[in-house]
Amino acid sequence: MARILRKNMTPAEGSIWQFIRKRLLETRFRRQHPIGSYVVAFIAMEYGLVIEIEGGHHFDTNQKKKDQKRTADLEKYDLYIIRFTNNEIFSNIAGVLEHISQTIDYLKGNNAPCL
Repeated sequence: MARILRKNMTPAEGSIWQFIRKRLLETRFRRQHPIGSYVVAFIAMEYGLVIEIEGGHHFDTNQKKKDQKRTADLEKYDLYIIRFTNNEIFSNIAGVLEHISQTIDYLKGNNAPCL
């Protein structure tokens, strides 16, 4: 499943992957990585940071409940999850990358503010 998802990334995932894969954040990320019964969009294993990208269907009430359960389940693996919408990625990629960078600094213990 993860292999299929890697070959068929959404446009938003592809957009952010262009920055992540070049290690502009000075951190190695894996894409479409399986964890338990889930496949996360991106993970920085070194920091336990998961980045999830959400399309329009994630605003549905039932999907929000599923996402909350998914987050709780992933947090049991001592992972830190941040989520971005497709719109955030397309309209403010610089802000998204800054948020990821600040989160990495926070997880490193540099006490940087985490948005």
